[in-house]
Amino acid sequence: MRRRKAMTAVLAVVTMMVAGLVTATLNAQPASAHGAMMKPGSRTFLCWQDGLSPQGNIVPKNSACKGAVAQSGDNSLYNWFSVLRSDGAGRTEGFIPDGQLCSGGNPSFSGYDRVGNWPETHLTAGASFNFSYNAWAAHPGWFYLYVTKDGYDPSRALRWDDLEDQPFLTVDHPQVTGGVGSIEGQYKWTGNFPTGKSGKHVIYSVWKRSDSTETFYGCSDVVFDGGNGEVTGVGEVDDPDPDPGDPPAGNCMAHYNVTSTWNGGYQADVVVMNHGSTPLSGWTVKWTLPSGQTLNSVWNGTLTQSGSAVSVRSVDWNAQVPANGERSFGLSANSPGTSPAHPMDLTCTSP
Repeated sequence: MRRRKAMTAVLAVVTMMVAGLVTATLNAQPASAHGAMMKPGSRTFLCWQDGLSPQGNIVPKNSACKGAVAQSGDNSLYNWFSVLRSDGAGRTEGFIPDGQLCSGGNPSFSGYDRVGNWPETHLTAGASFNFSYNAWAAHPGWFYLYVTKDGYDPSRALRWDDLEDQPFLTVDHPQVTGGVGSIEGQYKWTGNFPTGKSGKHVIYSVWKRSDSTETFYGCSDVVFDGGNGEVTGVGEVDDPDPDPGDPPAGNCMAHYNVTSTWNGGYQADVVVMNHGSTPLSGWTVKWTLPSGQTLNSVWNGTLTQSGSAVSVRSVDWNAQVPANGERSFGLSANSPGTSPAHPMDLTCTSP
């Protein structure tokens, strides 16, 4: 598919749906598709999340997201699901220029081709993962996921030679779940990441419609470090003037690892990781207990709990987490059966 394949089809309508703001119809055809990778999140989706505020404004805190909006304007956030080419026809290399992969060569999103400290999703190479792709406007088609080669250099804009030649995952016409026209409308599938990957990478997504030539493109910044889909760089203020390729300063992430199980309970370690360039001075990890679980004890951390809402704060001897370092605490819990549900909503914050 990447090597200059093109499908012939009727030119699709491009309807620029700006949620509640603008609809621009280029011809009289039905509305075009809209969507973007949500897990692992694309740059546009995670920057939109980064900018959400209780007042309803969208003002990014992440420096890379700020730079993208400064270059491409506010609509590149409100239109996070519209990184598309109406004439794409599934084309990739030879159609989208080097250095413009993340925008799909669409000038309205050129800010997302920049080098910077983008929000990142932390993953495990070779692991199974529940992918999701937003279906703001749903249409049939194929999804292709590529990953960068070993030795990928994040300090330069993404080029075709940075990507593996073949997709590591292809999905053929998945079904939509949830409410189309909202963030809940999603294509979902389960697949495995490639093995042997470590460190920073980009997962590049291509959604090729089968009922038109419209094609969507997107970059998801990931780190293969043993994570389970945790996201850093969203809602955190990082260095306002970062050097290209620097990791975000003070990014706190928590990874939950069940170490032993028995009938009716289990023990787990929670590893607190600092993926930033400056030390953390104290941390707090929060999550919601899965249904039916109760905590027995927590060690190397101070527990606060209200119902199923759990918060564990650092103690004196593990409060300091150096740049690219980690600390941990342990816990035991009661859980129905012998295969405890894994809490997936851990958040880690640092003062």
